Amino acid sequence: MNAETAGRDLASPLIERCPLVSSDSHILEPADLWSRRADARFRRRAPRVVRVGDSDEWHADGVRFQTIRGTAYQAGLRFQRPEELSLDGQFEAIRPGALDPDAHVEDMDLDGVAGAVLYPTAGMQLYKVEDSDLLSACVRAYNDHAAEFCGRHARRLKGIAILNVDSVEESIRELRRSRELGLAGAMIPVGPTVRYDHPSYGPLWAAAEESETPLTLHIGTERGAPGSGVAASALDPVAMSAWAHELRVSIAALIFGGVFERHPDLKIVVAEFEISWAFYLLHRMDDTYRHRVAGLKGRRFSTSALPSDFFRQNVYISFQEDAVGVEMRRHLGADHLMWGADYPHAEATFPRSREIVDGIFEGVPPEEKVRMTRGNAAALYDFSFES
Repeated sequence: MNAETAGRDLASPLIERCPLVSSDSHILEPADLWSRRADARFRRRAPRVVRVGDSDEWHADGVRFQTIRGTAYQAGLRFQRPEELSLDGQFEAIRPGALDPDAHVEDMDLDGVAGAVLYPTAGMQLYKVEDSDLLSACVRAYNDHAAEFCGRHARRLKGIAILNVDSVEESIRELRRSRELGLAGAMIPVGPTVRYDHPSYGPLWAAAEESETPLTLHIGTERGAPGSGVAASALDPVAMSAWAHELRVSIAALIFGGVFERHPDLKIVVAEFEISWAFYLLHRMDDTYRHRVAGLKGRRFSTSALPSDFFRQNVYISFQEDAVGVEMRRHLGADHLMWGADYPHAEATFPRSREIVDGIFEGVPPEEKVRMTRGNAAALYDFSFES
């Protein structure tokens, strides 16, 4: 099913009532997920919730790796009472739809969203767990939970697995296992310890291509020490506003490393960085390849293709409210852009998704709007809403 066909074929009562498909929404993990589900030998060290003062925090291996941020579950508050947005949070205050799949789907109905691709929340910060064996145990436990969560509404919820790429062999085993569980894609760290142009990743790219598994680079998934990354920058507007450096490095590494030339059907999704960052990167990569010593003396492609051609062929971008990016879509093409709600996080478009989408897509031809707001995501993640 391609994007154009998906846009036409999803003519069901559900789509008529809820015309959007979110390419980026989230699950909040229950407090006992890892202490209950992780392999027995890791449970003592696995993530658990600790009350510190008036706030809850996730601790793993004796170290805090994320607070239970209020912004992780305060969807809608920015429209109603933005002064109440907070990084402090407690499990008792979490919106039911963040933890319960039935309530999640009810909120989707309220927001006009027919289907959603679901990423983790605390699970994104698992890449801060230093011990790789512990990380792998936590990944397996989360993927089991995500498969059960989405399985309750398999027609409407598509879960994304977490992969530990410290070991390529382990990541391939978990990719295949997660697909057997019914998960629709997999997430890899946006900032790995070894750059993605390293040849050791080759078998992972091949496995993802063969299994038709989209791999996502999502904001906040740097492989680093506790206290680093997005969590550390949440109160720093300078760092938060400029949060795309490691993403650009990873995309450029995939392209200049020849990954897409060797694996033309590999799909990489970029989530929650909006769109506009991509235009300059494409210009910079092409300019480097054609005119600068680093590109002219570096690896050359076997055809006349430019770096930007591989980007347009293999990279999908999930975005929320980037009206400028939508306006400049001709530089990328509309077929690889996918709107997302980011529910239940505080920056989510819930419960005004239809209103916001109508605003940022004002003047966009209807067929392009359909592709970007449901058709592209439906095709990539194989949604079908027919009864």
